[in-house]
Amino acid sequence: MGKGLAVFRFERLQVWRKAIDLYDSTDRTVQEFPEEFRFSLTDQIRRAALSVSSNIAEGSGRETAREARHFYTMAKASVFELVSLITICQRRHLISEDRFREMYTSAEEISKMLTGLKRSSQDS
Repeated sequence: MGKGLAVFRFERLQVWRKAIDLYDSTDRTVQEFPEEFRFSLTDQIRRAALSVSSNIAEGSGRETAREARHFYTMAKASVFELVSLITICQRRHLISEDRFREMYTSAEEISKMLTGLKRSSQDS
């Protein structure tokens, strides 16, 4: 997305931009994992992180507030899945405590923002 070229509603949502940032951070993190985790844990983590921004985008394009809230709920569930996965990775020393805290804090912020987005879509 170029500067000033926000055509789609979701591109203007701060929560979507933060979800994209979380995916980027997650992707960089799992690239450092040992080869033995490349096709199991790594893929699952990437899918969960990718699902957050994708569901936000899809929800923003829905016709009804109820449909939008469903996708925002799915995005939040993916945040929770990601937190579970990074906890496992941190326990297995695949990610540092600092990286874990950074990702956890970002996930927590996105979760709270999604709660607000769901509430605001009820008013629509």
